[in-house]
Amino acid sequence: MQTTDPGSKAIMEAEIILKSKLSNPCYKKIMCSISGGADSDVLLDLVSRYDTEKKVEYVFFDTGIEYKATKEHLRYLEEKYGIEIKKIRAEKPIPICCRKYGQPFLSKQISEWIMRLQKHGFEWEDGTFEELYKKYPKCKAALKWWCNMWPKKKNGSESVYNIAYTPYLKEFLQEYPPPFFISNKCCHFTKKLLAARYKKNNKIDLSMTGIRKAERGARQQRYKTCFNTTSKGTDEFRPIFWFKKKDKEIYIETNQVTNSKCYTKYGLDRTGCACCPFGLNFEKELAAAKEYEPNLYKAAINIFGASYEYTRKYYEFREQRKAKEHEKKDCSSRNHTEEKEG
Repeated sequence: MQTTDPGSKAIMEAEIILKSKLSNPCYKKIMCSISGGADSDVLLDLVSRYDTEKKVEYVFFDTGIEYKATKEHLRYLEEKYGIEIKKIRAEKPIPICCRKYGQPFLSKQISEWIMRLQKHGFEWEDGTFEELYKKYPKCKAALKWWCNMWPKKKNGSESVYNIAYTPYLKEFLQEYPPPFFISNKCCHFTKKLLAARYKKNNKIDLSMTGIRKAERGARQQRYKTCFNTTSKGTDEFRPIFWFKKKDKEIYIETNQVTNSKCYTKYGLDRTGCACCPFGLNFEKELAAAKEYEPNLYKAAINIFGASYEYTRKYYEFREQRKAKEHEKKDCSSRNHTEEKEG
């Protein structure tokens, strides 16, 4: 059952740990989350090779806005591996969440802070933390973000929990307050809460996901290792957590893993919630959806349209501010040089 190039230590270690978890008698009910993405494909191929006792059940959480290509890929995976992938649809799919709570903007954490401030009528004003906290006493954490009160990193760089971490965002919000409600509830109801309920209702002992440490974003901050126990009765295991890009490429080539058309035809770098505004390349996803899945494109515009426009406005604002900063520095440098020469 050779699955890897001997030069990939990460893959060999993942196989050893995975076999240990699957053979552990404490884990009678094991769930493996399948998303249809590239990392998920590697995870499924790896797990299927060592699940000799057929203890693992595969689950796909449908957010309510998925690529047609992803659903086709799930059917392909079921046929290839001879498995059933259970499709669990959210009680509050993304379209409903966005209408009821607000649209996502930039990132989950930023959307969380803005949502809390909007809830309490924040006026996007300047002031010290103490001054603003007296005025908005139920927004302590969000105000710490707004006032850059969270401690900096050990190397002195800005904390991801401070608004200063996102260039010119504070200035943008002050000049252009959000004209619509912002929220990260779509992620909460269609992913986090849905998965938690499924684990509880089905008494899952071990949950496996295709999260990798090398991914950017909140996952780097949240997870420090490939395994952890929880107080909720379900242990969490991330078999490919230590895979870097090269390890992933080796595994895919060695084991002839096939990715969905989202990658091979549409040219995307990720799947998940289709055309999500959180994605750094949401414009690329929109262009692909418009070309290959026009109905999905129309749905995305209807669901996230306000966020797309606001995000574009922020990016334009940020670039203008950067240009002004560079111009100011160049002018200052020239003046300094002239004074020195004079």
